[in-house]
Amino acid sequence: MNTDPTPQTLRAAMVAALREDGTIRTDRIAEVMGRVPRELFAPEAQPADAYDPELAVVTKRDEDGLPISSVSAARIQAFMLEQAGPCPGENVLEVGSGGMFAAYLAELVAPDGKVTTVDIDPEVTARARRLLDDAGYEHIRVVAADGAFGLPEHAPYDLIAVTVGAPDIPPAWREQLAPDGRIIVPLRVRGLTRSVVLVPEGDHLVSTGYELCGFVPMQGVEENRERLVLLHDAPGEEVGLRLDDGDQVNAEALHTALASPRQEAWSGVTVGGEEPIDDLDLWLATALDGHARLTATPAARDKGIVASASPLGVATLVAGGTLAYRTVRPTDETRTRFELGAYGHGPAAAAATARLVHQIQVWDKEHRGGPGARFEVHAAGTPDGELPAGRVVDKPHTRITISWPGKP
Repeated sequence: MNTDPTPQTLRAAMVAALREDGTIRTDRIAEVMGRVPRELFAPEAQPADAYDPELAVVTKRDEDGLPISSVSAARIQAFMLEQAGPCPGENVLEVGSGGMFAAYLAELVAPDGKVTTVDIDPEVTARARRLLDDAGYEHIRVVAADGAFGLPEHAPYDLIAVTVGAPDIPPAWREQLAPDGRIIVPLRVRGLTRSVVLVPEGDHLVSTGYELCGFVPMQGVEENRERLVLLHDAPGEEVGLRLDDGDQVNAEALHTALASPRQEAWSGVTVGGEEPIDDLDLWLATALDGHARLTATPAARDKGIVASASPLGVATLVAGGTLAYRTVRPTDETRTRFELGAYGHGPAAAAATARLVHQIQVWDKEHRGGPGARFEVHAAGTPDGELPAGRVVDKPHTRITISWPGKP
């Protein structure tokens, strides 16, 4: 007897899991995700993988083997739908085509709403068109074009949903947005990507919420990938810094620093083993000049070159020929709680670790459990005096600010 679960069973289990962990909060999203046949949009994968809440299905890679198109994990799509709140009758533009998310959007704006999905890669749009047709969504427009320019012929849009990692907000998105519309975008700022909901406020955009996420990078005129600067390049033991927004470092000096004895400092701030600390990393990116992310292979960690093997990188302070990065240590043998601290290398390691630890303590006292950060997107050239207090990140089209309202 074949005991493999049916797509309907997998769909119900996916929705139940996303309900239980709080990702799905509304009946509308639960009903749509429990009805749309996800397996039809990920024929490259086994049905169980298509319905795994945490698994993205890569559908295309570049010549270096890096993913450039995928069906995002169900958890990512669920919280983006909750963030965006598509409503019946709305006109929606999706930037980045896979088919699956467009189908969810179409269900949520039905019966009178419209969905247009655009992607720069004609192979991707051809695949999306085929899968949407096979699943009964012939009415969704699929366009092969650079999504950075939007699609003015179908504007204005009540919702612009971006499903590729964006390093900036192109002017076309703002220009094609309805006056009371919203943009949801995986926005990369200071090396960190958050799914941010932006709404118009006067002549700029402000955030109403954000979630930790990861997406394949945008292609076309707005492509601006992170750079990886290697500090230790022994085969299999690579250690490097991920840099963003034109940041520069003295790689030779930092290579030397990494080989020097390690300094450490501890904050007295503890976190549970399953407790998310992505807002701590966003705070450190806001508070620290010289912010970067240290990434390393497991072999580099096992050899003691660094203490972290995170492929995405950990928050790091770089100052000249010195670096200090966030780390943890267990507080007892059960390893259920950990103290946050910093390891540093280089001539000013003691001062750098102290600075990083101080900012961990500031986060714990002033922002932990608070409302989080506020993003504002102003046009490039906006004078400093017209920007809110906080970290200012200059992009080609915009000046993005990150500020932190205090705890109530």
